[in-house]
Amino acid sequence: MSVALVTGSSRGLGRVIARRLARDGFAVAVNGHHDDTDLKTAAESILAEGGRAGAFAADVTDRRQVGELVDAVTALLGPVTVLVLNATGPQPEAPVSQVDWPDHLAQLDFFVRSPVLLGHAVLPGMRARGHGRIVHVDSEVADRPPPGRSAYATAKSAQIGLTRAWARELAPDGITVNTVAPGFIPVERHAEVPAAEREQYRASVPSGRLGTPEDIAAAVSFFASEEAGFVTGQRLLVDGGRALG
Repeated sequence: MSVALVTGSSRGLGRVIARRLARDGFAVAVNGHHDDTDLKTAAESILAEGGRAGAFAADVTDRRQVGELVDAVTALLGPVTVLVLNATGPQPEAPVSQVDWPDHLAQLDFFVRSPVLLGHAVLPGMRARGHGRIVHVDSEVADRPPPGRSAYATAKSAQIGLTRAWARELAPDGITVNTVAPGFIPVERHAEVPAAEREQYRASVPSGRLGTPEDIAAAVSFFASEEAGFVTGQRLLVDGGRALG
């Protein structure tokens, strides 16, 4: 059975992505920063549906913990064949005049440092097997950054560059690298977004609705599949056509 490691999958988008991959037949390593109820429940929900999963707490911006995470996943489920880079942290809003270099570094930790550390941990095995799938989750904010999100947008743009560079270099090894760019997808952390703000966004979506976590999970599912073996270096916007203007 192939093994998918989904970072930041104890809640939100990651949790739904993990469940979808389990339904696709992957053994899923559910990851969260803390060994808490959310993490355990996310893994248990997959087991309850007849899937195979394990819960793994680790800070994926920490080199030591990343190494221990991949070792633990391999020991329990098997070698990682699909890596989904979904983990994120706080996304503070501030004007450019108040955003300093440490603020940029905090965002780069999740969207560049974490993928680099995880890549170093899983790529030797993928290369040895001549097969692997790496799927990033970035954001439409990289294309349409609203005021106050400069650090987040910059880090997401760097993540997109990382995706394309890796795709070119790893293609000869049978490893595909792609990224999914969601529009605004309401999850738990958006509970306090006012209804008026949600409606304003919805009105800007040609499809006439907000996206769902399942929409994103379907895109990740494709990139993780055998059918996507000849697709690499691609960025799939899942935004209901909003990027069309």
